[in-house]
Formats: sequence, structure tokens, C-alpha cells
Amino acid sequence: MEKYVYELKLKVRDYECDLQGIVNNANYQHYLEHTRHEFLSSEGVSFAKLHEEGVDPVVARLTMSFKTPLRSGDEFVSKLYIKKEGIKYVFYQDIFRLSDMKVVVKAIVETVCVVNGRLSGSSLLDEKFAAFFR
Repeated sequence: MEKYVYELKLKVRDYECDLQGIVNNANYQHYLEHTRHEFLSSEGVSFAKLHEEGVDPVVARLTMSFKTPLRSGDEFVSKLYIKKEGIKYVFYQDIFRLSDMKVVVKAIVETVCVVNGRLSGSSLLDEKFAAFFR
């Protein structure tokens, strides 16, 4: 098992489910993004402040594998770890249902930074996340 560097516990809300009674696939992207933003915040990085400074981290590629569905009221934990590949920050994110710790979703999210309108690395993020890179 990978060593996660951050985790966030959440609960499925009724309106996130489709007619089949399971979480609609698009909502998993929301859970993953919310986890990344909370991770940034936990490290003292404001997504809004980055934007004000001309640094915009954006998703370049996202791969999700759905394993077990979540249903209304299910509690779950979203975990992540991060690697640096060139100018990309690659987040490995997994979601587990808390009742039985079954894997719900496995995702790989590749992000890049657009700095003042140009694709570029971010020395600030490199510094903040250096201890987490594997």
C-alpha cells in the first residue's frame, strides 16, 4: 500500500446520487478536487491567492477507475499522495468506503501550472511539496 500524505473524510449527500441510487460518476471528480484543494490549504497554500499571483494549477489529465459504488449516506475517506514528474504534479488519489474500507475509486490526476499565461513550473509549489515527492 502506498504511503498517503493527506486524507479527508466526507459523506455522500442525497443529491449526488443518480436514479440507480449510487453516486453519479461526475461527483467523484468533485470529491477528488475538493481533497486536493484541502490538501493545498493544509499546507498553507491558497488556491485563490495562487491565482491572484498569476499561478494557475490546472488538471491536464485525469484517469479514474471505479471499483465499488457509494450510496446516499455512505461515509468515505479520500486519500492522496503526490509525485513530481518534470513540470507535472501527479496526484495519486484513492477513495475508500469507511464501513468496510473497500476501494471505491482509484485516480491519477496530472496537474500542471500556467504561470502568467504560460505553461511553467512553480517554485512555490515545488518548495511547499518537496517533502512529499516520491
